[in-house]
Amino acid sequence: MDTYTPRTWSPAERPTLPGSPSNPEHSTRKRVAYFVVGLIVALTGGLGNGLVIANIYNLQGSLGATIYQMQWLPAAYVMTIVSMNLLVVKFRQQFGLRLFTEAFLVLYAIVTFAHLYANSLSSAIAVRAAHGMVGGALGVLGLYYTLQAFPARHRLKAVVLGLGFAQLALPLARIFSSELLQLGEWHGLYLFELGLTLLALGCVLALKLPPGDRVQTFEPLDFLTFILFAPGVALLCAVLAQGRNAWWMDSQWVGLNLLGAIVLVTSALAIEHNRARPLINTRWLSTAKIAKLFLSVMLFRVVLSESTGAVGFLQALGLNTDQMQSLFMVVLLGSVAGLVTSALTINPATLHRSLMLALVMIAIGALIDGHATSQTRPVNMYVSQFLLAFGGTYFLGPTMVAGMSAVIAEPRNLVSFSVMFTMTQNLGGLLGSAIVGTIQTAREKFHSSYLVENLSLLDPQVAARVQSGAAAYGGMLTDPALRSAEGAARLGAIATREANVLAYNDVFLLIAGVAMITFAWMLVSAFWTQITVGARRLVGPVHDAQTAMSIVPITNSEPQHDRK
Repeated sequence: MDTYTPRTWSPAERPTLPGSPSNPEHSTRKRVAYFVVGLIVALTGGLGNGLVIANIYNLQGSLGATIYQMQWLPAAYVMTIVSMNLLVVKFRQQFGLRLFTEAFLVLYAIVTFAHLYANSLSSAIAVRAAHGMVGGALGVLGLYYTLQAFPARHRLKAVVLGLGFAQLALPLARIFSSELLQLGEWHGLYLFELGLTLLALGCVLALKLPPGDRVQTFEPLDFLTFILFAPGVALLCAVLAQGRNAWWMDSQWVGLNLLGAIVLVTSALAIEHNRARPLINTRWLSTAKIAKLFLSVMLFRVVLSESTGAVGFLQALGLNTDQMQSLFMVVLLGSVAGLVTSALTINPATLHRSLMLALVMIAIGALIDGHATSQTRPVNMYVSQFLLAFGGTYFLGPTMVAGMSAVIAEPRNLVSFSVMFTMTQNLGGLLGSAIVGTIQTAREKFHSSYLVENLSLLDPQVAARVQSGAAAYGGMLTDPALRSAEGAARLGAIATREANVLAYNDVFLLIAGVAMITFAWMLVSAFWTQITVGARRLVGPVHDAQTAMSIVPITNSEPQHDRK
């Protein structure tokens, strides 16, 4: 039986929160080692999902699935990574960092190994769900290792870098995963990840985190909340992932899933709201400061889906992943630049300014993309995608620091913050993709109908385009009617392409609008906060003076005589 005895820490070494490592002094050589291990572990956790997202179109053949069925893979990952945070944080607090580190990395290696035997869509979905259960722990582990690499005065910089490393996984996956697919399709991707996972496991076994405090945290009601919350989130993820494919109002199962999600999640929150020691502190999450923080993060994740839309736009023009390698390199450079800039400039007193700067950059990038044409190529999107990538990594650190400052003041809210931050990050990504896909589909139908209804063979220009298209088949088709039909079909395909371009432009402009509205909301909120604080500073001394006058008796009637 474990007989853990709490340790006595010096003020400098004391762990920030239960379940986090202590903060002893390290030599420079050891700090560099912690930094390298943190980078490896964070990238390992991020690449698990990044490799699937970057190659979701290329993996259809190896799994024998349609593109709509492939959307279950990222959805299964999000289903479990969100709900598992309810238990993972308390597991770390109760059983200690060493067991947490080694157990979850070993589980991650086992799950990655299982990917090599997932040859059907159903088995791949099951393995992706298992991946989400253990993948989220690696992000936290990478953060803790990065924190050990920096002295106390640079701890905020470490938080920014530790969180941002995982954000580099997706552009990295898009750069080099094509070569891995050539080695063995699905298996080539996960042979690489298995090797990286084993490397990370060896690193954490060779360089262990300093010990931390442990507390008894689990309660029976925690598991009841999990039993209700986890399937509720899973149903919601299913709706966000497949709603636009089945179309929202046309499929009964979408409505039933959404109803089930609302009932289950609401039941879980109702239980937590009435607990003395809640797993999810609904009262804290509903305070104005925390609610605004998570709404901001959710809106950020929605506007950052523009980068996914840009990739979809280029794919609609017929470009493949190999032809977009230079663009992905620019995105990676923008992500690194945003991460480094955020780490160097992080300041708790000006976090709202950092968030607003990120929104401005995202809005500018989306506005630039909003004027794309069918002649647009990756080189034309370098500036816009650099700005979007920069803003995407620049905002993450300040939002985490803002939330953690509130958690350090009330450590019992750590689980609540962790769950909500993960939800806004991951569900926000699914929501953004659903919004982009839905609007793009609807606007493509609108533009397509408008373009097609104005195509008439009575128009000389239209007739000339049909004849030009038919001439391309002159060496293959001898029947003039068939050649004319092929020419008309070719013109119809061009009209569909142009309708897609116009639809993506609408999406990019809408995202720019959302970013600017969010910026305006944050600006007004910041001004209102300053006005409120200023008013309190002015009212406070006056109120104190009035109170003092009511207590001290008047001993001199001369002022009253003067007032007469």
